[in-house]
Amino acid sequence: MRLRCAVLDDYQSVAATAADWSPVADDVDVVSFAGHFATEDELAGALAGFDIVVTLRERVAFPARLIERLPRLRLLVASGMRNSVIDYAAAERHGVTVCGTAGTSTPPVELTWALLLALARGIVPEANALRSGGPWQSTVGADLAGRRLGLLGLGKIGSRVARVGLAFGMDVVAWSENLTRERAEEAGAVLAPSLEELLATSDFVSVHLVLSDRTRGLLGAGELGLMRAGSYLINTSRAAIVDQDALLDVLGRGAIAGAGLDVFDAEPLPADHPMRTAPRLLATPHLGYVSQSNYATYYRHAVEDIRAFLDGAPVRLLG
Repeated sequence: MRLRCAVLDDYQSVAATAADWSPVADDVDVVSFAGHFATEDELAGALAGFDIVVTLRERVAFPARLIERLPRLRLLVASGMRNSVIDYAAAERHGVTVCGTAGTSTPPVELTWALLLALARGIVPEANALRSGGPWQSTVGADLAGRRLGLLGLGKIGSRVARVGLAFGMDVVAWSENLTRERAEEAGAVLAPSLEELLATSDFVSVHLVLSDRTRGLLGAGELGLMRAGSYLINTSRAAIVDQDALLDVLGRGAIAGAGLDVFDAEPLPADHPMRTAPRLLATPHLGYVSQSNYATYYRHAVEDIRAFLDGAPVRLLG
């Protein structure tokens, strides 16, 4: 009996061509969904007839109540080797194997700098003005050399962001709850004495923390209020680390120069979401890990995970 595999949120319709699916073609029918299912009911209805589901990053949550509604589901493949929106205990109870894939942290590092540079030099308004017959130069770019880059988190992504900042001649400082002076120095950064000091003295603040109970809402109204009037905030990590209402407030009041966001409290963003029209905001639709090399790895490993599962020897198990 042939199995059915659903590939979720294939927005660009590239899953079929990003990897070679022939190793499972004789056993599995693959159906790709380019649109996002807005509700759990819609998702449960669409997936009811599938034995295998491939999901990218943490775009779709798989809580216990959803898994219970998918009696045919036997294999769930999630890109990356960490996923906080899958209920692994529920998957185990219902006989669902969960596997991951490899990936690289390079794309979100590059996107972080794309946002930061575009904000600093007014790339979007200047490019739009040039194409629409607007004024020839209307902004004065912010310099990077000699300015302070404050990094919240200095893991794989944060440390790479630090190295780029150093190459631009920036003064790089970093803070996280467990960061040591020695670890900061290894990445070429200076350990900030406190979160508050980093926020108050940095010209650019970039978030690279894992979302947890300790980091959820870490930057609220009080913390954002410490930032300089001419400073910028970049978040390519997780939206919930920054209080979204507080951020909208400081952007609306011009209390900071701008923000670059790739992550949001609701994804895809509803058409009427205030983040779509917020002033001083450069926003991208969660492109951090969306790159040719990452997609090639994600889907190639998804095929390998499916083949290994069919052969009775699952690989890259999660949970």
